[in-house]
Amino acid sequence: MKLDDVDKGIISALQADGRRPYSRIAADLDVSESVVRYRAQRLEQAGVLQVVGIADPLRIGFDRMALIGVKVRPGALDDVCAAITALPETSYVAAIAGSYDVIVEVVCRDTAHFTELLKRLHVVEGVTSTESFLVLEIHKMAYGWGVGEVAVA
Repeated sequence: MKLDDVDKGIISALQADGRRPYSRIAADLDVSESVVRYRAQRLEQAGVLQVVGIADPLRIGFDRMALIGVKVRPGALDDVCAAITALPETSYVAAIAGSYDVIVEVVCRDTAHFTELLKRLHVVEGVTSTESFLVLEIHKMAYGWGVGEVAVA
């Protein structure tokens, strides 16, 4: 999907404030509110845009957040990613280049929950090894990139 300046402006505005009224975005972009509504819906349906509330899991009752590097048997990458994606504790699963084949972000209630998750992860067909990196403190969690700035009044 090719994005024009209006699409990029809508994305940028919603990244800055996901509750920003379409009427204000329309005024900032000098287009009608119906254009903003239609474009935002089109971007969501295309999977380009998702407007959600983001919470810091460590501040809302989850005690363990971790990144897990996963090494995968050759030829099993897609199946491993699909199996890991299905785990409810995963918030981010990406095939990567480097020392690991997959990087996974997980959020767990506590150490026991995290330990149990690792046991389930280790028996996924095609996983050869994992290495865990516990998140101690989040210093930045940002999701606004790639489309430029928008003035927020």
